[in-house]
Amino acid sequence: MNTEITPKKNINNVKLGKDVKIFDFVNLYGCEIGDNSKIGTFVEIQKGASIGKNCKISSHTFICEGVHLEDDCFIGHGVMFINDKLPRATVEGGGLQTESDWACVPTYIRKGASVGSNATILCGISVGEKAIVGAGSVVTKDVPAGTIVAGNPARVIRKIEM
Repeated sequence: MNTEITPKKNINNVKLGKDVKIFDFVNLYGCEIGDNSKIGTFVEIQKGASIGKNCKISSHTFICEGVHLEDDCFIGHGVMFINDKLPRATVEGGGLQTESDWACVPTYIRKGASVGSNATILCGISVGEKAIVGAGSVVTKDVPAGTIVAGNPARVIRKIEM
């Protein structure tokens, strides 16, 4: 069952475009979602993330702070994004880290790109326009526009004929 969200309604500091479809059990806060995008069940989109227009985010996906999807992107089921190159729970000398103890590293998924189910996208990279990331891939470096990558680590399989 999906929930129709009123255009431009602000929920948990979320900026929603027109005709956004959000399914049940979604956690959104401090992010932006463009017109006509669709957010599947059990998705989390954190503060500082942005989703363009006409995007489809499939179920069980985690989009963390610093991830930016341009228009017309597809994100498969269970995709994980990472925003910290050296994650730690505690600081030197003990105690849990706070936001001031680490730097968010941005990631960009360019217009029309697709990321297959269960892929992991490390931070600080860009997936080029209309590129395709194969299911289960671990993306550790930039993906050129118009290419298909797959594997762990993801490697170029071939160019896409357009």
